[in-house]
Amino acid sequence: MTLPAGINIDEPRYPQTTYINRAKHFLIVTNPLNVFASEESLNRAARIVKDYKAGKPIPDVKNEDELWKAKYLYDSAFHPDTGEKMILIGRMSAQVPMNMTITGAMMTFYRSTPAVIFWQWANQSFNAIVNYTNRSGASPITTDQLLTSYCMATGGALVTALGLNRVAKNLTGVLPKLVPLAAVAAANCVNIPLMRVQELKNGVPVVDDNGKEYGNSVTAAQQGIAAVTLSRIFMACPGMVLTPVLVNYLEKRTTILKRMPWANSPIQILFCGLCLTFATPLCCALFSQKASISVESLEEDLKQKIKKESPDVKTVYYNKGL
Repeated sequence: MTLPAGINIDEPRYPQTTYINRAKHFLIVTNPLNVFASEESLNRAARIVKDYKAGKPIPDVKNEDELWKAKYLYDSAFHPDTGEKMILIGRMSAQVPMNMTITGAMMTFYRSTPAVIFWQWANQSFNAIVNYTNRSGASPITTDQLLTSYCMATGGALVTALGLNRVAKNLTGVLPKLVPLAAVAAANCVNIPLMRVQELKNGVPVVDDNGKEYGNSVTAAQQGIAAVTLSRIFMACPGMVLTPVLVNYLEKRTTILKRMPWANSPIQILFCGLCLTFATPLCCALFSQKASISVESLEEDLKQKIKKESPDVKTVYYNKGL
């Protein structure tokens, strides 16, 4: 079977206009099994993608499914702008194994101040690596910007976690175990806007259905960053809410943790991993990456420009980011 020409592998395989298709797309993109892909497999995927785009024959790819498999494997390890191979723990495929370990540890050792400090620092250090690894090739994150975001997000998480721990120290049950979630939410509210501060200052490009660009919109940037922040918080919620409920049940209704206290941490880490395996792609899919905004909602000068140049255009689009 000859591989058909003209397949647009620069866009997702599934049209991103519906939630189901976006979820299918991100389930493949965040597949944690890609962490175990060999260097040989990754280099083969890179060769297939580059050769197909160049119009060269690819005799070892027999059909479209194999092409898309190579494309998604390529996307899991190589930077979309620079084409450089990303460091392992910064890749999207590493999100589940890394986050399950850090999140499980944060919820296991939430009462110890030194442990809270260490694991919140570890979480923000990991976030900094992910943000740096996935930085835009066109608008790279500066060292100062990365350092400022890292320090402020870590500080915000620590203040939230330690402050709420003090408030909740006399409480029992599930509530004290939710302190790490509040800290993660606070850190995301600081970290994401800081990492994308240039967009908040200068706006993001908005285009119509035909790809015509009209200028940059700060309003669109604000909406996009708010959507990303919400999706990141929602992503953390299932594991960081359901895991404490599970542990609370095991502590009160069973003797498992009394007979095997060492199992507390592994149980929380593994259950977090189960939640994150599905929560990560499903929450990435909540908002379309190609987001839309009404022309009437844009800044006055940009709105008037669009009405003058294209009076029939009522909605424009922009890249929300992830």
